[in-house]
Amino acid sequence: MDERDVIVVGGGVSGLSFAWHAAAAGRQALVLEGAERLGGCVDTRRLGSGFWFEMGAHTAYNSYRGLIEILEGCGLLDRIQPRGEVRARFGLLREGRLEVMSPFSVLLRFDKGELLRSAPRGLLRSKEGLTTYAWYSGVVGKRNYDRVLGPFLAAVPSQSADAFPASGPGSLFKTRRRRMDVVKSFTLRNGLSAVVDAAAGQPRIETRTGAVVREVRRAGAGYEVVVQDQGTIAARTVALAVPPSMAAALVRGGFPELAGHLARVRMALLETVGVVVAKEKVSLPEMAFLVPVDDIFHSAVTRDPVPDPRFRAFAFHFKPRHTREERMARIGRALGVEVGVLDEVTEKMVMLPSPVLGHGELVREIDRVVAGGRLAVTGNYFGGLALEDCVARSKAEWQRVAALV
Repeated sequence: MDERDVIVVGGGVSGLSFAWHAAAAGRQALVLEGAERLGGCVDTRRLGSGFWFEMGAHTAYNSYRGLIEILEGCGLLDRIQPRGEVRARFGLLREGRLEVMSPFSVLLRFDKGELLRSAPRGLLRSKEGLTTYAWYSGVVGKRNYDRVLGPFLAAVPSQSADAFPASGPGSLFKTRRRRMDVVKSFTLRNGLSAVVDAAAGQPRIETRTGAVVREVRRAGAGYEVVVQDQGTIAARTVALAVPPSMAAALVRGGFPELAGHLARVRMALLETVGVVVAKEKVSLPEMAFLVPVDDIFHSAVTRDPVPDPRFRAFAFHFKPRHTREERMARIGRALGVEVGVLDEVTEKMVMLPSPVLGHGELVREIDRVVAGGRLAVTGNYFGGLALEDCVARSKAEWQRVAALV
């Protein structure tokens, strides 16, 4: 039987981060990815012309210390690409009318009387046990939340954030220490997938795409991973870095309690359409993202903060259950172009975590079940959906299993 030090099921940023820490500690790590590409929600699309754009995560910050550690370890610090001034400009689209604004000008869209009535008391409330809607609407007022703040908050996770916990695991915002030697807001030259490529290419990391895992089970002091058409591979340490429903299915036979907890993690479907268009054909002002109110898409993220003289690119994150024709027609209206002039159209569908109150207790139950064993569980459904949440969880899980005698 094939044997490895570490097997990672899932080749997204969470799985590759776990593998990177294992390799840095001198272990041989095998990453098994069922899709035909690595990266998961880090998904840079590169065209033959050299132009690139993001279909998933699009920005990193100097508060992402775990991610920067991996960039540094892979020799990528010189590939950091600062995001330009456009990063602070965005559009609010309401009833066909576009308002281009900055973070400060958002405050000017609030009803001042409602804000003054709500903020003094709302800011003093604890976030503990409250939803995003309950806390933030208590600060700015319900009407201000519904008309202005709510749509912007929904743009962050590409789904309604109203039921998200206001604090703790699954919340939108966290305080993190910054690396002052790194620019505040950045991407990488040729896109964020550069870190995926670099991590996967580390000497002690082997990756296999198209490797569909069917089961993870106990085997003596370690584990066995059953791979479709590739047999069974043994390892002392296994990390699950796939969506929670998939992880639950893989361990249902040997770890029923863990599977039960994983199956309770709420998820939301996201359909993304990415388009590239010649720069001169779009009259839409340059901006970092476009946020609609009461529309069929949550947001459109642009490539504008890293300008190109030839093209612009947009990733529209749509609500589910709309036809392709409806999505393309909406993109054309938003950009003010005929669909036929688009140089590139690409689509993808993903499931994203949709945490609710009680998510923190669910995470603690998962941690309790895996404590003391070398089966690690990581992903974007623990701390939150940000890149740093994924990387931090993977590092913590590697440190946990590595410390076991």
